[in-house]
Amino acid sequence: MPELIIRKIVSSREEIFHEGGPVAETPLLRGSMLAIIKNPFAGRYEPEIQGFMEDLKPLGVQMAERLLDMLGGADKIEGYGKGSLIGEGGELEHGALWHAPGGYAMRQLLGTANAIVPSSKKVGGVGARLDVPITHINAAYVRSHFDSMEVGCNDAPRAGELAFALVMTTGARVHSRSGGLEAWDIKGEDGLR
Repeated sequence: MPELIIRKIVSSREEIFHEGGPVAETPLLRGSMLAIIKNPFAGRYEPEIQGFMEDLKPLGVQMAERLLDMLGGADKIEGYGKGSLIGEGGELEHGALWHAPGGYAMRQLLGTANAIVPSSKKVGGVGARLDVPITHINAAYVRSHFDSMEVGCNDAPRAGELAFALVMTTGARVHSRSGGLEAWDIKGEDGLR
């Protein structure tokens, strides 16, 4: 498979104290890690691309480790998501190659994450932004953790590039009060409830 060439890694960390209501005793932390890499398949249709997922696995682990460090460690994480931005000359399927390397890296390092990692992807030009969906790490139906984080980079993705994102949070939305399944009611049987 082709060589993995990283141009840059961009990280972001938010500390959310309130959304107009009372100030949280402990702020919600929301962080992202974005790797801008060369798209080895840009500009042509390549029928066999799955092998590149293996090449992306170490990048996924590296990004997840850095994100966990930025947010205080695996024991603090309650929500996650992933996404891909595909630059000019690429196709959505190139971004889909991030599903396994990005998702499994986070789940592996978190240890007890049972829920599927939600994702989004789109083709976009330089400066494109992507809303990465976030759900609870153990039960996708926990409504308090339905969230998203916008990721992007002012000079990416350039033509022939991919931008792969991982996102994690330390809890529910800061003023969550919309009902539904609560984190303390998770049964942990199927990754949904």
